[in-house]
Amino acid sequence: MYNLYYYPHNASMAPHFILNELGVDFKLTLVDRKTHAQKSAEYLAINPAGRIPTLVDDGQAIFESAAICLHLAEQHPNAQLVPAMGESIRPQFFQWLMYLTNTLQAELMIYFYPQNHTTNADQHSNIISVQVQRIGDILALLDNELKNKNYLVGEQLTVCDYYLLMLLVWCDDLEKPPTGYDNLAIYLKNLAKRPAVKKVAEKENIDLTLYL
Repeated sequence: MYNLYYYPHNASMAPHFILNELGVDFKLTLVDRKTHAQKSAEYLAINPAGRIPTLVDDGQAIFESAAICLHLAEQHPNAQLVPAMGESIRPQFFQWLMYLTNTLQAELMIYFYPQNHTTNADQHSNIISVQVQRIGDILALLDNELKNKNYLVGEQLTVCDYYLLMLLVWCDDLEKPPTGYDNLAIYLKNLAKRPAVKKVAEKENIDLTLYL
């Protein structure tokens, strides 16, 4: 049985979506960020990076959310959450997944944690302002990509969609949230109807009415 070490609204959200989408047996183990449990000796023994999430599969610990998502999808190829070898859309799948984790997620981390990027507290508001613009540009790009499309890659749900959904949920409090973009709003409305998303929303207290 899979064991996902998670915290609500954290980077464990995407693997949590995928586990529910796959319909497999899994266990959730809460890592309480409020008490810095991710830095405990017990947790560091399975994830030396001291970050959430971690997936334990048959005794093997895997960290980094995107890596966990890919591992789960490839363990269950019949779900077709990753385009198969030889499919023409496979390069685009990897392109967008890397863009989401290396670009959008990275920019969001600067926005949420400006204190990690300067020793001058007076610069925090400037960093946040710059990030709002940078994130807005990325959301506009994704909105354009999703014009007349139900999914980010190809014609069916992939890991990219659940990864993007996680990041869009994180953007809800922006001055112009994802629902402020025509195509992203439609995209979110469609994903919010999926049973796997509803299950995770109930467990992690995600307000799906924002997208309906």
